[in-house]
Amino acid sequence: MVASRDEMIRSMRRPSLLQRLTPGDWFWAALVVVATAVTCTVLWDAMNRYEVVITLFTAGAMIGMGWHWHGGRLYMGLVCAVSLFAISRYPDLAAADSDFFLRYLLSSQSAIMWMSALFPAATLAYGAALFTGNDFTARVASRLTWIAAGAGLVGLLVRWHETHLFEGGIGYIPVSNLYEVFVLFAVVTALLYLYYEGAYRTRQLGFFVLLIISASIGFLLWYHFDRQAYQIEPLVPALNSYWMKIHVPTNFIAYGAFALAAMLGVAYLIRDRVSDDSVWAQRLPTLKQIDDISYRSIALGFAFFTVATILGALWAAEAWGAYWSWDPKESWSLIVWLNYAGWLHLRYTKGLRGRFMAWWAIIGLLVTTFCFLGVNMFLSGLHSYGEL
Repeated sequence: MVASRDEMIRSMRRPSLLQRLTPGDWFWAALVVVATAVTCTVLWDAMNRYEVVITLFTAGAMIGMGWHWHGGRLYMGLVCAVSLFAISRYPDLAAADSDFFLRYLLSSQSAIMWMSALFPAATLAYGAALFTGNDFTARVASRLTWIAAGAGLVGLLVRWHETHLFEGGIGYIPVSNLYEVFVLFAVVTALLYLYYEGAYRTRQLGFFVLLIISASIGFLLWYHFDRQAYQIEPLVPALNSYWMKIHVPTNFIAYGAFALAAMLGVAYLIRDRVSDDSVWAQRLPTLKQIDDISYRSIALGFAFFTVATILGALWAAEAWGAYWSWDPKESWSLIVWLNYAGWLHLRYTKGLRGRFMAWWAIIGLLVTTFCFLGVNMFLSGLHSYGEL
């Protein structure tokens, strides 16, 4: 009772949200509001009411994210500024080959290629920092990860503008094929890691998380060069829906969180095997820290995956006339949902943690990967437009 009373007293003394906001927070909110107003004014005739609602919701999310994560605020501001600069140099698609900045830096292909080079470089730098214990190298690795994530998001935003030049209107959000969503996956996973890196003030986990990102980059590069997937194609009619703008990004926030938790599971198993007086015990975070980040990541991923599944059901009802058809993608989505629901249930009700839960998080990523990629490769169904 004493602890509960102390907590109540502390919560009563804690300033409200409005009291905690700084002038910088209000400036950020005003900047987002102005940018949103300009966007809606310029594109009003090409937007339907659903797209207006999505735009307003996105603006609110950006304001909230900027208030909560100041590093993310700087990131979003710089990405938007660089993207607008790139778009201003894009009178037509041919400019991607004739304009210096677009050809070598800021066209969607160039930016994504920079991302594809920087993420592996960051992985090597994080690995060197982990093995040598050099803090400067770790800071360099963190900066490389920020730049890579920025290049990836710039690439996606510029690609959206390129789809506008390709087919008119407002174009379409670049999450329509495996090439584009692999870029999104790399960016989202990196940003989630960078958030926890700052929140827990530790860079020692970067090597593990960047490994899965670099693996996705390997697939992306194969898909880019072997299948010429970077080429912009007309949007598949089944994806020409406002639902795609919210269902797919929500799904990939979940996928990124699950991937992060799995790689933290690998770090947990390694940290658990070394003695407390070994050099690795000094370089890696404590088991409690790793476990706590993994738990938060899975909880976040589960929340977003639940919302994405509901959005997918609503989209299915509109497109196919039924909320649920036991399509292979739907069935495996249910398996993924039940897997992480079970993980969270045992963690919350039984307090389970440790090696068993770390292994579960790793195996969970394998299940999620099959849902995301394996279904498209080996099974057929209503989602066949996403096949390799």
